[in-house]
Amino acid sequence: MANLKLTDVQKVYGGQVEVLKDINLDIETGELIVFVGPSGCGKSTLLRMIAGLEKISGGTLEIDGTVVNDVPPSERGIAMVFQSYALYPHMTVRENMQFALKIAKKSKEEMNAAVEAAANKLQLTPYLDRLPKALSGGQRQRVAIGRSIVRDPKVYLFDEPLSNLDAALRVATRIEIAQLKEQMPESTMIYVTHDQVEAMTLATRIVVLANKGIAQVGTPLDLYERPNGEFVAQFIGSPAMNLLPGEIVGTGATTTLKLDQGGGTITSTVPSKPEDQGAQVNVGIRPEDMVPTDGSDFAYSGKVEIVEALGEVTQLYFETPKAESDSRAVIAKLHGIHTDIRGREMQLTGAPEKVHIFRNGVSLLYR
Repeated sequence: MANLKLTDVQKVYGGQVEVLKDINLDIETGELIVFVGPSGCGKSTLLRMIAGLEKISGGTLEIDGTVVNDVPPSERGIAMVFQSYALYPHMTVRENMQFALKIAKKSKEEMNAAVEAAANKLQLTPYLDRLPKALSGGQRQRVAIGRSIVRDPKVYLFDEPLSNLDAALRVATRIEIAQLKEQMPESTMIYVTHDQVEAMTLATRIVVLANKGIAQVGTPLDLYERPNGEFVAQFIGSPAMNLLPGEIVGTGATTTLKLDQGGGTITSTVPSKPEDQGAQVNVGIRPEDMVPTDGSDFAYSGKVEIVEALGEVTQLYFETPKAESDSRAVIAKLHGIHTDIRGREMQLTGAPEKVHIFRNGVSLLYR
């Protein structure tokens, strides 16, 4: 399909309000790139700039080596699936999917062949003669996707396509999109979402946007296991990574840390330098990596305040000292059912390879 290259891309509104700056990103043919980030970070704006629906204020966008900054949307070879289905209510599914081809003056035979092929991929064949009002939300979203597929574009853009669906339909449609990508391995796709599960399960690579730029780019597991800073560490994963204030008390190939909350010590496989001795840091441990311990080495000691029994896991929320305004709530996620643990004092630790260290917001692995 297509390679995309964004070089120093910027977006400024009214000459004063800077929304995006210094966006540099290479997207290879066949990738499914997911843009994630907090509300207002500019992920949908960036997608619309790629589509040509928003003007690029600075920098260049290349598709297959050609700069397309001033190329109209209709000539970029891009198809976009919006958050709303945007289906014509008076047209059948077949007519909705044919519409762009009819505008392009394709023959009836070409239109029918393209629609039938797309309908087969999306399991829409039994619904081709129905009106949109006779479809479920998930089926309508598949029609919107099918309308893009029939155009055979260079790049597919998805702007939060599942946000209007209920929980069960989100899961089903997410699986369908993953299966669709498997059927179209050469297709280049860019997908915007605020849902971490969608990002982690669909993406070839994830682009985390924050502070008007790109915070980190990597595979889902790269971002989960090796976040470059506190923002990415807490944004990827749910519940968010625990950040515990502490001090480096031993340096080298492994690092020994003394924790402020609870006063325990813990070891990390993150290496440190002699000059790091005594440095104030934040120690990061994901809730699923927090395990109970009775030993002298522990990351946190506290009383369980709230228990959420979810069936396969139990989430424990620990009491936050009210006198410490900068203290952070600590969450542990234990496998299985633990209903009798509320009010209990517990000590928690984490395996050395699961312990992250952040100094001034940056992981020691990336400094």
